[in-house]
Amino acid sequence: MIKAVQAVVGLGLLCFGATQVAVAATDISKLPRVTQELVAPPNVPAHDQVAKGGPKVVQVRMETQERLMDVGPGAKVWGLTFNGSIPGPLIVIHEGDYLELTLANPKDSTLAHNVDFHSATGALGGAQVTMVQPGEEVVLRWKAVKPGVFVYHCAPGGTMIPFHVISGMSGAIMVLPRDGLKDADGKPYTYDKAYYIGEQDFYLPQDDKGNYKEYSQPAAGMADMLEVAKGLIPTHVVFNGAVGAITGDNALSAKVGEKVLFVHSQANRPSYPHLIGGHADLYWVGGSFSDTPLTSQETWFVPAGAAVAAAYEFKQPGLYVYLSHNLIEAVLLGAALHMNVEGDWNHDLMHPAPDGLSAADDH
Repeated sequence: MIKAVQAVVGLGLLCFGATQVAVAATDISKLPRVTQELVAPPNVPAHDQVAKGGPKVVQVRMETQERLMDVGPGAKVWGLTFNGSIPGPLIVIHEGDYLELTLANPKDSTLAHNVDFHSATGALGGAQVTMVQPGEEVVLRWKAVKPGVFVYHCAPGGTMIPFHVISGMSGAIMVLPRDGLKDADGKPYTYDKAYYIGEQDFYLPQDDKGNYKEYSQPAAGMADMLEVAKGLIPTHVVFNGAVGAITGDNALSAKVGEKVLFVHSQANRPSYPHLIGGHADLYWVGGSFSDTPLTSQETWFVPAGAAVAAAYEFKQPGLYVYLSHNLIEAVLLGAALHMNVEGDWNHDLMHPAPDGLSAADDH
């Protein structure tokens, strides 16, 4: 059946009742092809902010990997992952490009996997035609017709959908406008750095002593994990797979004067990112680059099953904390990261008073 559907799509025919309407198809063979090397978050792949030339076929390869991973002190999870990381890698293409994904499932995997791109059109976002069994791989190509940032995730069907998603199997894609981003006045906006933060909620079972359980393989813990998940109260809410994953030596970095684009995704629950000591100069609501961004936001909103983008030009050096401003989740469950910014202090923006003097006495 799938082969038949693919054949019809290849011919560019759509059926409306008894009428067949021919849809002009792009000759893919005449488009240039480029391979994008994916990298582990919070890093993003090398890319042009403004497209060079016409549409391209952007080739990427992802491998589904099942890995036992640390989440926090005394807590492990069988991570169901794209390319071995939680979240999966950020993919970057331009509006009008074609993404050609090779999805491979190693033969030592225990489960079937697929991918649903919220940015794709038709066939359940690709989930309907990308189911790949252990030891197999599949190729999916789709055209990017909506600019913005979007979630992708595994969606094998039934209870396997929430199980795979709460086991870490999601990522994001950024579809840039061909002429690049625009600020609130419609002027071109370029960023100096970009980071991808994938927020993940875990629901880890505990024994009668309060210790987190461990399992020999992913499916062994599925029933217990889903039972915890039905209560809708996560045991952990983390950025990039684990408590403290983006702190210390792994903290983000920038310099005063640099404009940083943050892409933030949450495949399963809403989130409320906030940069302590900074703002969102620009915030693209719902991740849509088709719409005018909001300005000067203190906290911005990520709907469940979505990605958003926010940009900020750093004004002061020092340690910044980027967190979910559900402070219970940030402080108690792990939804926070650190960012180190280098540069000269601007005393006009903030001036610490010397010891023993009030700000009024300090001249």
